[in-house]
Amino acid sequence: MVKNKALKESAYLSELAIHGMQEKKGNDIVRLDLRNIFSSVSDYFVVCNADSGTQVKAIANSVEEEIYKATQQEPWRKEGLEHAEWILLDYVDVVVHIFRTDKREFYGMEDLWGDAEIKNYKSA
Repeated sequence: MVKNKALKESAYLSELAIHGMQEKKGNDIVRLDLRNIFSSVSDYFVVCNADSGTQVKAIANSVEEEIYKATQQEPWRKEGLEHAEWILLDYVDVVVHIFRTDKREFYGMEDLWGDAEIKNYKSA
């Protein structure tokens, strides 16, 4: 029963991250469901991209604000804020990846996790 509650919480956290991305016009928003392939990594990756480092930072801030406002959670770890080419916000069960468009194309996150169930979301 506790496991199901944790999964519901991670799904909710991923939805909050998606909403934060949509608020700042993140592009090509997807959620990769990793629960059935590598449960030790995390439950979900939430990914989007933006055309400038300024927008990448704005999206990261929006995601943090949305999650904190609803849950009082802060990321366990943050990376990439200085250069804003690829910002990672690690909430343990949900990892948020915000790429500058050229970096997302280069790294091909969806190809790396090709076995994951991928759900696409519209930008706001």
